[in-house]
Amino acid sequence: MEFEHISVLLEESIQALNIRPEGIYIDGTAGGAGHSREIAKRLTTGRLIALDKDPDAVKTASQRLAPYPGAQVVQSDFKNIPFVLDDLNIDKVDGILLDLGVSSHQLDTAERGFSYQYDSKLDMRMSQQGPSAYDVVNTYTQEDLTRILREYSEEKFASKIAYFIVKQREEKPIETTYELVDVIKRAIPAAARREGGHPAKRTFQAIRIEVNDELGVLRRCIEDSFDRLAPGGRFCIITFHSLEDRLVKQMFAQFTKGCTCPPEFPVCVCGKTPRARLVSRKPVEPSAQEIERNNRSRSAKLRVLEKIETV
Repeated sequence: MEFEHISVLLEESIQALNIRPEGIYIDGTAGGAGHSREIAKRLTTGRLIALDKDPDAVKTASQRLAPYPGAQVVQSDFKNIPFVLDDLNIDKVDGILLDLGVSSHQLDTAERGFSYQYDSKLDMRMSQQGPSAYDVVNTYTQEDLTRILREYSEEKFASKIAYFIVKQREEKPIETTYELVDVIKRAIPAAARREGGHPAKRTFQAIRIEVNDELGVLRRCIEDSFDRLAPGGRFCIITFHSLEDRLVKQMFAQFTKGCTCPPEFPVCVCGKTPRARLVSRKPVEPSAQEIERNNRSRSAKLRVLEKIETV
């Protein structure tokens, strides 16, 4: 199956990067190369480093970026941006873009096990390596299952779903997506199942975040990659759920803080100054037209941070 993914907030994110033809840019989530290709088109002597940990994405991005001599594809997690730059002898970059959404290819390829819409073995690994959703569902304690469902999806029936999962796997392992969906449906009261979206949506989100350590990886990426931005360089991150957006908002805010002295101090003694500025205080969201074209974009939010010159 060809790697298909409709790039979300495409024009807005390219504009936010403020691309210079001679600049160096990183697309940390190359996917189907939608954002990468638009960056590469705008470069003359500049460079684009496109990263993805999914082998399917790397293969597709390499093919689609082949016409652009300034573009290079690397199979790696975006948390490794500093190490990739070191390997390429690059000190600073002019922009970093992350699109944190699960690609349409990953969701729509049944055997990847990301979606509750298809019957498949439980997997959900973006890198196709390491522990899978099967391992989480069948080996985590009831307490740990409850914790990840509450923390990563705010599932109000977390404890009941965790209990039902543990009881079911005592009889036999839960091996497929549909088997897990059946367990979730039995755990959630009928009245609640009739409200909102699919009853398994929040549980699948929580397990996927756990399998891929999505929040931990994002935190490490922001912490470690900010220093590799050149002054004036921009960090652009597209999120798709409130946990990601809250984390990005809080971490970006830390870089914009100046003096941290107590208010009662007559003069600053900490000497701290802001290291960055927010390009806009509110996140950029998709237009009604984009949501109509691509319903999966409806929850997307783009936040943009610009590094400033420090004395």
